Amino acid sequence: MCIMAMAWNAHPRWRLILIGNRDEQHARPAAPLARWEEPGHLIAGRDLLSGGTWLGVSDQGRAAIVTNLRGYGDPRPNRASRGALVTDLLAGREVAELNDFNPFNLISIEGGQARFLTNRPAPLRTDLTPGLYGLSNGALDAPWPKTLALKSALLDWLVAGAAAPLALFDALRSESLPHAGIAPDAPSDVPTEALTSPIFIRNPVYGTRCSTIIAVDAQGHGTISERRFDAEGVRTGESSVAFAWQMVGDDG
Repeated sequence: MCIMAMAWNAHPRWRLILIGNRDEQHARPAAPLARWEEPGHLIAGRDLLSGGTWLGVSDQGRAAIVTNLRGYGDPRPNRASRGALVTDLLAGREVAELNDFNPFNLISIEGGQARFLTNRPAPLRTDLTPGLYGLSNGALDAPWPKTLALKSALLDWLVAGAAAPLALFDALRSESLPHAGIAPDAPSDVPTEALTSPIFIRNPVYGTRCSTIIAVDAQGHGTISERRFDAEGVRTGESSVAFAWQMVGDDG
């Protein structure tokens, strides 16, 4: 179960604040956040099993994040990797037929516009207006307890002055089980995962592998930062890469 919260054009200082955790089998190999050799404008971690990524940005004014969508049964191994969706969007390539993939949710930003894509219960592409959004493995802004908790933490940070994005790593590290909200109505695709879980999952088999913060200010100056964790929930590394977007309407 992955989770994210996003403030899109919701604060005068920040064009984008996106925070999220990647939850995955600890045995699945992955490369840390870095600038890719090809294409060189892409900055992301990399799933070494499928070659795609779960979250990233591009110097060309793009960002994207994907989550699995529960409630539709086990994923079919013969379908294309959902991580390829993120890679294609960040690279500026046309996205393949959405039904070619196992169930997913995806948020992308390109050309100054944020969009939400999903392929269940039917393919959908919709523009997002400025505001605060939360996403896990259900519908966009479904009031799951952990999703509400992360959105609330992001809102509190914005209201308190929005001065230091890296402080949001504390919210992504929360292991408290939220009580407010409505629990998912479908079990996880991961048999060992509880119906309701905290923002940060500490589990020796399947848990939070990394936390990521994307911060882009009103002038287009951005940073993407990642903290990585082992099967015991201990931090094993941290990376941060700066980038710049040309804002829509900029002269140069």
